[in-house]
Parts: sequence; C-alpha cells; structure tokens
Amino acid sequence: MAINWLFPTEKRSIPAKRWLGISLRTIHLVGIAGLAGAYLFQQPESSWYPYLLMTLVSGFLMAAMEVYGDGIWLIQLRGTAIGIKLLLLSTVFWWFEQPNAYIYFLAIIISGIVSHAPGKLRYYSIWHRRVVTEPVELSSNEVKNCGG
Repeated sequence: MAINWLFPTEKRSIPAKRWLGISLRTIHLVGIAGLAGAYLFQQPESSWYPYLLMTLVSGFLMAAMEVYGDGIWLIQLRGTAIGIKLLLLSTVFWWFEQPNAYIYFLAIIISGIVSHAPGKLRYYSIWHRRVVTEPVELSSNEVKNCGG
C-alpha cells in the first residue's frame, strides 16, 4: 500500500546520507547563485538555464532522499516550505512576465529561516497544528513511529 511505503514503520537509511546531502546542498547553492542572473539581472536564458537545471535536479534529489527516509518530512514545515517556495518561484510561468527579484528573495528568506530554525518550528505540522516527531496516526488502527 502506498501510504505504508510513504510512512514506513521505521525510518529507512541511505548509505552516506550525510555526505550525499552536503554534496547536493552545495550543488544546490551554486545553482541558486547562478539563478541570480535571471531573477536579479534579467540575463538571457542561455546564461542561467544550466543553473536552473542544477538547482532543480539537486533540489529534487534532496527532497527524494527525505521522502524515501520517511514521508513525514512532507507534512512537517521543513517539507511544506519547499512546496511553498516552488509555488512562489513558479509564478514566473503564470503571474509575472519575467522572474521577480522579490519572489527570489522571499524564497531564500524562507529557506534560511526554516533550515536554521529550532526543531519546534521545522518539525511543526500545519496540518496537525503541532510538532510532529512522535507517532502519527495514519488510520484509526495504525500508529507510526517516525523516529524523530
């Protein structure tokens, strides 16, 4: 069942997860720096597009690692913030004619706050209206230990 895969009884481990995460985060930061050309300086797409790909691929892989380990990340603020940032950054496709610097800065601010915030904020679930690191009810009969 998909819900059991997404929310395993025990967290899954990924070999060398810490170093893989550090490497992907570093690549992601380089990509974000390169995207400044689009958002801040209205450079032609050819100058920032490789950085967009770098950012998207590294970001997807970091999120996939978190979800694979335990899908609870999706309902915690640290995962929800990623969805909010993607929605904000996608406004260039449906709201603005070109990348908007204020949106770019807002996404960076959200990243800085959520990634360096205390656990009470990062592990907070807006869906449950509480910190979620302890067992989470999946159905009336199941209780999940997220390994917090």
